[in-house]
Amino acid sequence: MSIENIVEQALKDGYLTPAMEAEVGRICDTASELSIEEYMSLDRLMGALLTGEVVAVPRKQFINVMEELVLTEAISRVAEIEASSNSTLDLGDIAAYALNRLPPLYATTEEGAAFQRNNAKSELSILIADQVKEAIARSLNQPEFYPERQILGKPQPGESVLGQVSELLQDYAHKFTPETQGAAQ
Repeated sequence: MSIENIVEQALKDGYLTPAMEAEVGRICDTASELSIEEYMSLDRLMGALLTGEVVAVPRKQFINVMEELVLTEAISRVAEIEASSNSTLDLGDIAAYALNRLPPLYATTEEGAAFQRNNAKSELSILIADQVKEAIARSLNQPEFYPERQILGKPQPGESVLGQVSELLQDYAHKFTPETQGAAQ
C-alpha cells in the first residue's frame, strides 16, 4: 500500500491505525527519497491529525491479564525442569498452548487488570497450573522429528574451509567444476 493510499484511507475513516502508521514508517525508512506526492500526502495527514479530522488509534488500549499469569507460571516451571535435566523447552510454545485452553482476561485500566489478576489467582490458579503442566508434558513427549537433520551450512567434522567453499560453489554455481580451481588463481 502506498503512502497516498494510506492517507486517503485514514481521511475516509477518520482513523490512523497502528498498522497504517507502521506501514508509512516502513515506506519512509526504506525509500531513498520520497516523491512530491508522498510529501504532500504526509502533509495532508499531519494537518488532519492536528485538526482532529483524523485520530491516531493508540497501539494497545487493553491487556490480557491471562498472558501475564500464564507466562509467570510457565517461566517458573520451565526453569525448574531445565535446571534439573538436559531438556530445553520453548517458552513461547508452552505459553501459547496453555493460553489457547484458558479464558482471556482483558482489562482496559490498571484497576481492571488488578481485579482480573486477583480473581484469576483465587479462582483460576489451579486451572492455569494444570494447563501449563499439560503444555510442558506435551512438549517433553514430542518426538524429535528427523534427528539426523543437520543445520544448514554446518561443516562436516574435519572438513576444511576450502572444502566448504567448494561444496557451496557446487551447490550454487551452475558451471563450477573443481578442476578449474587452480586455473583461476
